[in-house]
Parts: sequence; C-alpha cells; structure tokens
Amino acid sequence: MALFGAKQTTAKKTTKEDSKNSELKVEKLDTKDSKKVVAKESEASMKDLYAAENATKKTAKAGKSASTSRFDGAFRVLVKPLVTEKATDLSASNKYVFVITKPANKIEVAKAVYAVYGVKPVSVNIVSMKGKVVTRGRIKGQRKDWKKAIVTLKKGDSIKIYEGV
Repeated sequence: MALFGAKQTTAKKTTKEDSKNSELKVEKLDTKDSKKVVAKESEASMKDLYAAENATKKTAKAGKSASTSRFDGAFRVLVKPLVTEKATDLSASNKYVFVITKPANKIEVAKAVYAVYGVKPVSVNIVSMKGKVVTRGRIKGQRKDWKKAIVTLKKGDSIKIYEGV
C-alpha cells in the first residue's frame, strides 16, 4: 500500500469478557485524513469457521481428501454462461449452456453447477467446438478450440442467467 498512501492497521483483542463474544476491534489509521475508523467483525472468528473443516480433514483417510459441501474448483471449470439465441431457446426446455475449460469432464461440470447455482443437474452433455478459421487481409489464423456443456435440470429447477440480458 506504499504506492497509494500509507495505511496502518492494528488489531487488538479486548478483555476476556469481550473475547467470550469473540468480537475483534480493528482500528485503521489513515494518514491522509488522519481519521480513526473502528470496525467490528461478526461473532465467529476465522478459527471457529475453519474448525469444522479441519476436523473433517483429520478424520478422512490418508489417501483421500475430505469432501466439502462446496466444490472448490468451480471457477476452474465454468468459464461463463453462453448467451446466444440457441442457448436461450434451450432454456425453455430446462437446458442451460456454459463455456467450460478444455480438461473439464461431465462430473466436474455437474459439481460446479451445483456449487455455483445450488441446483443439481439431471444430465450434462459436453461438445468440443473447433475454432473458426479467420482471415484479416492476407493474414490467416484460427481461433482457439473450446468446449461447451449443455446442462439439463429437473422440471421445477431453473438458473437465472439471462436476467440482465
């Protein structure tokens, strides 16, 4: 933060009575305006939040990693929802289209959709798309190859992708 102005942050633990409530007071000193800003964190501290996760990791077998409720690699699988006319027409039949990474498979896509949108897919179809050959004047090139996933949901479920389009 040396480039944008010197900010100093100090954290103090209050008395034992306050530590029971696990509130942490943070004072920020801003040298530009010389103001004191006091903020309180929520009741749970970081140690309490990760206690349950560490307990599951210790009980898991040595060869296998512990499973969590959220899929950690969702951002590595789903690149973006595909917003086209064909994809919009498919949404009427509870099918949603996503651009995914090349090494992703059906299981990873299903877990990522559940982690991000909270909806379990019924089926996942993956299509490998070839990049188009493009020309600009005398120079020829090719766009990158990519993958798309068509995710089918149950009849009552939906994903709000096209809300702002």
